[in-house]
Amino acid sequence: GEPMAGLSRMADGAHRQIQIHPNDTVILSASPIPGNETSVGRTIDKLVKLGAHVVHGSDKKVHVSGHGSQEELKMMLSLIRPRFFIPMHGEYRMLHKHAEIAESLGVKRDNILIGENGQIFEFTGRKGRLAEKVQAGKVYVDGLGVGDVGNIVIRDRQQLSQDGMVIVTMVLEKGSAQVLAGPDIVSRGFIYMRDSEALIREMTRRVDAVIERCADNNITEWNVIKTQIRDTLSRYIFEKTRRRPMILPIIQEVH
Repeated sequence: GEPMAGLSRMADGAHRQIQIHPNDTVILSASPIPGNETSVGRTIDKLVKLGAHVVHGSDKKVHVSGHGSQEELKMMLSLIRPRFFIPMHGEYRMLHKHAEIAESLGVKRDNILIGENGQIFEFTGRKGRLAEKVQAGKVYVDGLGVGDVGNIVIRDRQQLSQDGMVIVTMVLEKGSAQVLAGPDIVSRGFIYMRDSEALIREMTRRVDAVIERCADNNITEWNVIKTQIRDTLSRYIFEKTRRRPMILPIIQEVH
């Protein structure tokens, strides 16, 4: 399923040495990695379009594991007879099972160390232990920045990609909640404004109501006003559309 995998390039007709011809037989002897099913299915479709006979699926019983079986793992442990053992690769439950196999073959329980991504293992000539952890995982490359995009930024981008943005702009008199201009509402990636005039009018009316309520209660702090606008519009938009766009109130204060 990977774009540069040999079979993917054969399916695209981009492999330098091997081409797929009508009546060729292609056997997929491995199951798709969870999450790769769509790309693997796309590769199979391309092979079939080229005229190949593709054998795949659990019902064909052609699966061959790329991982060692339990008896093979036992053979490796018996040949190497390690003093320390760190099971590698796989989910935690798999590492734990591998550790049990090692213990059954005589590796001391205290010398079997199971770690997760970022775990440091520390060894002397006599013993090993789990030390501190370091940051590990995905590193985001964004323009010239490497690893400087945090979780909050990624979350905001995901929200923008899913539901878009609503921008509310207005000008208030400094020290009061008196509106001098606006509110104006702009949508990006949420609705097409020309087809949603009634929704925009109601959103504007509700923002006006928030401003009036703040003025009646002598609320002049623009951070508080922004929060109330955001909460009011968020509830209304979700009620009408079942979507949660990012709402960005922009307030300018003038004397």
